Amino acid sequence: MWKLLLGFVIFAAVALVVLKKAGGDIDLGGEKHGVETHAEPAKPGASAASH
Repeated sequence: MWKLLLGFVIFAAVALVVLKKAGGDIDLGGEKHGVETHAEPAKPGASAASH
């Protein structure tokens, strides 16, 4: 049983290291429901001005 637990801990540590090197910004805080997490809506005149 301790081998299984040790294997999981090692796997999780390696996964975190790989994700930190690849992505850089890892948030382990869970789901976010605030306004700051949503993308800013496109302005209505922006698409017409680009054509």
